[in-house]
Amino acid sequence: MGLIAAVIGPLKAAYLLLPMDADKQKQHLKAYGMTYWVLNNGVEAWWLLNYRGGSFAFEHNKLFEKECLTRGVSYEIIPDAQFKNILDQIANPEVNMEAMKLEKAPKIAVYTPEVDGKGKAIQPWEDAVTLVLTYAEIPFDMLYDREVLQDKLPQYDWLHLHHEDFTGQLGRNNRGYRNASWYEEYKQRSEDLAYRLGYKKVSHSKLAVVKKIREWVAGGGFMFAMCSATETYDIALAADGVDICNEIFDGDPEDPNAQSKLDFNKTFAFKNFTLANGPNGHNFSTIDVGRGWSRNVAPQQDYFTLFDFSAKWDPVPSILTQCHTRTIKGFIGQTTAFRKQYLKTNVLLLGENKAQNEARYIHGIFGKGFWTFYGGHDPEDYLHRIEDPETDLSLHPDSPGYRLILNNILFPAAKKKERKT
Repeated sequence: MGLIAAVIGPLKAAYLLLPMDADKQKQHLKAYGMTYWVLNNGVEAWWLLNYRGGSFAFEHNKLFEKECLTRGVSYEIIPDAQFKNILDQIANPEVNMEAMKLEKAPKIAVYTPEVDGKGKAIQPWEDAVTLVLTYAEIPFDMLYDREVLQDKLPQYDWLHLHHEDFTGQLGRNNRGYRNASWYEEYKQRSEDLAYRLGYKKVSHSKLAVVKKIREWVAGGGFMFAMCSATETYDIALAADGVDICNEIFDGDPEDPNAQSKLDFNKTFAFKNFTLANGPNGHNFSTIDVGRGWSRNVAPQQDYFTLFDFSAKWDPVPSILTQCHTRTIKGFIGQTTAFRKQYLKTNVLLLGENKAQNEARYIHGIFGKGFWTFYGGHDPEDYLHRIEDPETDLSLHPDSPGYRLILNNILFPAAKKKERKT
């Protein structure tokens, strides 16, 4: 860090601009990692909202330029006077742009199951966030139930909830996979971990984890979830103190009056939903619109649209929707998208499939913190199946769907400041 400060100290005559237009950036995803690397080395950066696809900029020096070349990130060297002109253009109240200062690299955690000796999560599916963090070269730590319950979360600014079932129903995979070796191992590991942590049931340990995460968000944390982690997080909160698990999952019958005992005041995003009946379906509740075979949407017609926000007046949703296109390819997950009638009134809709009346990408505030829910499993694998190979992001370096994930990762670094003239 001292070396970098020494290198850049006297050089303030130019900026490196990372353009994020569709046709000017070769590595959209790695551009986020490059910006994170600059922040992590103690140098501030700019996020130019709605300017050329949401471009990044920071002071030029040879070390940063070399790193851009190494990562394959497209850049332009902008003289100081030209960069000030860009800021003036952005400051014009007639244009829907804003310049956000990025001040500090957020510390990232991924909530994911126990890892093997190679640092890989033990599970038969990959996680889109872990993939894109690795591809963009953004450092992160893995943690799970033990670490959350040991109050490790305050060490982090941003948390991703991996593809997870927080209801204790083991992903509701009993019908299709109860004889699969991976499922038997998953069930055994989940139960063993719950017992070691002092809980009689997986649902009890997961509820304790959910409450710890809620406490962390209320204190100012940034939580991001995809796929089933979105829906099951809120279901677990609503079902606090109520047994909603069939005996197949936890050894005793569920409460026959569970539905009437749900408390929707405790949830982040969803209200008035109905729990799934019986243990054999894959859906958890009526929140989810269903998988590909139960939705009347052809894959080639499955798209959702990002909303446009005022960058100057609504910088948070503007950050979260930065992209080089407003139309994103849809993709399936165990929780694919959210039925709008179950959204709370204070939920902000960031992306929707209007034709299907589906919410795909939503955001909200809880206490001093923020949460974002993103439906689906993998933005570049339409119907990702268990034990399918992981997505090779080198084949999708400009993925709009993956950009939305990275928007959330840099979000905690942003702070609006008055610019000196």
